Amino acid sequence: MNAPSRAPATDAATRDHGGGGPRALAGPSALASALVLPEVRWAAGSLGLFLLGVVAHVLGAPPVVWWTLYLACYATGGWEPLLAGLRALRERTLDVDLLMVVAALAAASIGQVFDGALLIVIFATSGALEAFVTRRTADSVDALLTLAPERATRLGRGPGGAGTETEVDVADLVPGDLVLVRPGERIGADGTVVHGASEVDQSSITGEPLPVLREVGDEVFAGTSNGPGALHVRVDREASASVVARIVAMVEEASGTKARTQLFIERVEQRYSVAMVAATLALLGVPLAVGAEFEPTLLRAMTFMIVASPCAIVLATMPPLLAVIANAGRHGVLVRSAVALEQLREVDVVALDKTGTLTLGEPALVDVVALAPRAYPADALLRLAAGAEQPSEHPVARAVVAGARDRGLTLPGASEFTATAGRGVRAVVEGRRVAVGAPALLAVRPDPAAAQALAAAEASGDTAVVVLIDEVAVGVLVVRDTLRPETPAAVRELRDLGAEGVLLTGDHEVAARAVASRAGIDEVRAGLLPEDKAAHLVALHDTGRRTAFVGDGVNDAPAMATAHVGVAMGRRGSDLAVETADVILVRDDLGTLPPLVRLARRAHRVVVANLVFAAAVIVVLVTWDLVATLPLPLGVAGHEGSTVVVGLNGLRLLRASAWR
Repeated sequence: MNAPSRAPATDAATRDHGGGGPRALAGPSALASALVLPEVRWAAGSLGLFLLGVVAHVLGAPPVVWWTLYLACYATGGWEPLLAGLRALRERTLDVDLLMVVAALAAASIGQVFDGALLIVIFATSGALEAFVTRRTADSVDALLTLAPERATRLGRGPGGAGTETEVDVADLVPGDLVLVRPGERIGADGTVVHGASEVDQSSITGEPLPVLREVGDEVFAGTSNGPGALHVRVDREASASVVARIVAMVEEASGTKARTQLFIERVEQRYSVAMVAATLALLGVPLAVGAEFEPTLLRAMTFMIVASPCAIVLATMPPLLAVIANAGRHGVLVRSAVALEQLREVDVVALDKTGTLTLGEPALVDVVALAPRAYPADALLRLAAGAEQPSEHPVARAVVAGARDRGLTLPGASEFTATAGRGVRAVVEGRRVAVGAPALLAVRPDPAAAQALAAAEASGDTAVVVLIDEVAVGVLVVRDTLRPETPAAVRELRDLGAEGVLLTGDHEVAARAVASRAGIDEVRAGLLPEDKAAHLVALHDTGRRTAFVGDGVNDAPAMATAHVGVAMGRRGSDLAVETADVILVRDDLGTLPPLVRLARRAHRVVVANLVFAAAVIVVLVTWDLVATLPLPLGVAGHEGSTVVVGLNGLRLLRASAWR
């Protein structure tokens, strides 16, 4: 039966496993952590100098002023890629950043210092963003280790040692050790309960929405929160082999692999750079070798380098992608990188977590079944049950109390309140003995009608509790982790875009299939640990599928890192989930995902059109320079004109109509 064990929940056991949410995205702490990085400081300085140069230029300051500011921008933002490019040359590879610096210097040498400075700022900012995201991901992976406590209480081992308690480092625990987990503590190691019973909040590992009863013989995980009972746990795995440790390893490995992913244009640029440098050297060296004059030969080679430089190609790609990122931001979606957009457009499978992703993550009262409607109609039994539940902090208790208040019921006070793990709560309400809890309450006096109502709730994947008044079953309360209102439409739209939905959850099969049915998802994988979710995505990748994973919890982070695109719920999302994700739905609105996929695909079409146009202009100008004499001013005008055209074409995606 899908009914919870019942007891007052401690703060540790009931706190939301989300955690960071939007706090991880912005604010003073994020700014301070960014400014620690030298790449960010140099990029900020370069941008500041560039803007000052623009202001001085527009206001008509003497050329020496704005030239000085632009050249200072060159030095501030360009020294690092220049140094990296020279190191790459020593290793016999050509770094595209080096080519950008050379092209910027060439532009300055013919008076186009503004264009070169703009190119420097673009590349410096891109490098800073990459460094910042990498740093934040590493920090959040380290923070995951704090889920498990540093210390544990080890009980005495062997004859003469029984009954003794010793505080030890969790890292020193070995399989076979016996540890005491007190109420409200976090469990320090993966193990098996050998004594005691308690409710354990396993949401950080399995994603289950409610605390679960753990008794003798049940498995528990490091980093989960114990409820009101004391447990003796036999350690089964060392700290380095725990589920939490495996999550850390999986996130680090998968994130490292994704960090090496490049935009298609970056791969093209690297090959193009080599060809361009070789052609420039040939255009300079070959004529000189056969006796050509130096000055016109150098001018031709310089003109070739300007018109053939990939400035227009770079701007053909970035403005459309940045426009999409900005447009998405206005609609509550944070896209971390252009790579994420390029990956998103190819997605054909969207895997989703259940609790907190498809659903709201909080149980709500959905039905009241009155078994004795004449004596206790629905509102009357709900009023008494909610009165008994008021002192409890259990999620189901909160749902019952909230449901009664939503119906406008005035709740009576309760006395003699008690709570028992695995059973429920008991209290005296208006002179009646009221009990609310698990089906185990029916053990003394079974009730066929109550059993039937409980079975019906289980078949629907809901959680049900029985209400007894003076030891007689009078009703069944049904609670459900309700579906987000936008979920069915979002799943349907994604399917229309060719991206099939798959539900991957740690919850049990019946509840998972019930939610999937309401959401319109056909494929369901239930009872999964974090590594199982990641393994399922790897299996999809092996068949050539392109995946996105949408989740909110720590247990979803490995799957997010493994998927081609990780998507996190921003409000409910844990710090690790938010930092691992490539896309963050800041308002937890699944309905924003289909428009983002559509816009990513449109951006790709714009990029392709821009690249074709920019390449055509380059071919025309280069051919003119090679077979005739291309005047340098005309070459610069053609090159810069194509850059402006592709830039403006990409910025069309900023319009509100583009999102719709």
